[in-house]
Formats: sequence, structure tokens, C-alpha cells
Amino acid sequence: MPSHLIAPNAYKESAVLTAPPERLVVMLYDGARRFLTQGSAAMTGGDLATANERLQRGEAILDELLATLDLSAGEVAERLQAIYLFCLRRLNEARVARDPAMIGDVCGLLGELREAWAQIAPAA
Repeated sequence: MPSHLIAPNAYKESAVLTAPPERLVVMLYDGARRFLTQGSAAMTGGDLATANERLQRGEAILDELLATLDLSAGEVAERLQAIYLFCLRRLNEARVARDPAMIGDVCGLLGELREAWAQIAPAA
């Protein structure tokens, strides 16, 4: 790997390994939104293979967020579960309908959640 790529990758890895849990959730939302935005753009441009690949990456992050929920924590976790499941359904509908606006709906919702988590996450 070229040396100019090693430092940024090491920095990113260090940031993830040392981040508090709340900050990791913010990072996951950022990643999901980035992939979904790329998927929406690809879908708009008619590149369905890229759109599908990007949507799958965004969905994988939502799956991870779902898998790490502690449902014994109560109502907040249950509501997040419902939101994540809604997002996954909406993305599936977007794929079938080939409707980038539906992807945008999910990005907006994840953006709202991201902002709420960013407020409680310790500053990095």
C-alpha cells in the first residue's frame, strides 16, 4: 500500500477503536447515509448495479445497528428497532420501485437520528 494511504487509514482505524459507543453510532449513521446517498445518485443515473451495491452496504449498517440494540433497555431501543425496520422496508421498496426519493426519505430519517446521537456523544 502506498505510504500516503497508510496514515489516513491508520488514523481512521484509531478513531474507531478509541471512540465511545455513542460516537460509533454517529459514525455508523454517517456511513449509512453516505452509501445511501451514493445509491440514490447511481439509481438516478440509471446505474442499477452500483445503486444496488451501495444500498446493500447501507442496509448492512442498518442490520448492524439492529443487531446491537439492547431491547431490555426499554422503550427507546424498541422505537429504534421499529425505525430501523421501517428504513429497511423503505429501502427495499425503493429498490423495487427504482425510486431515489424513497432512499432520500431514509437518509433524512437517519440524519435526524444522527443529530440526536451527536448531541449525546462525547466530543471526539
